[in-house]
Amino acid sequence: MAHPLMFDSDDPLLARVRSIALALPGAGEKSSHGRPAFFTQKVFCYFGGSVRADGEWVPHDAAVMVRPDPEDEPALRQDVRFWIPAYLGPSGWLGIDLDDSTDWQEIAELIDASYRVTAPHRLIADL
Repeated sequence: MAHPLMFDSDDPLLARVRSIALALPGAGEKSSHGRPAFFTQKVFCYFGGSVRADGEWVPHDAAVMVRPDPEDEPALRQDVRFWIPAYLGPSGWLGIDLDDSTDWQEIAELIDASYRVTAPHRLIADL
């Protein structure tokens, strides 16, 4: 059974994430579990996510989830802006909310790092 879509395809924040993610070599977009997912052979970025808190699902609809560079992950986990997403957190994924004060250079760097963690070497070489 397909998941219901949990995003607005015209969301301006999604448009910014999409432009960053799809500029990377070999990147594509698909819907995964009702959310936009950006991938090569593996997903490197999701738009939106959720956490499980006190038995309830807490949505983070305006957010990105990424796999950080392993060297940066400990510091990012200490940053209060980042949260551990449901299901993906144990695999090293982190989420960060997006809003009007988002530092888009930082988001681009996080997406780039996640791409480099997940993409095939031949695509990374194209960077």
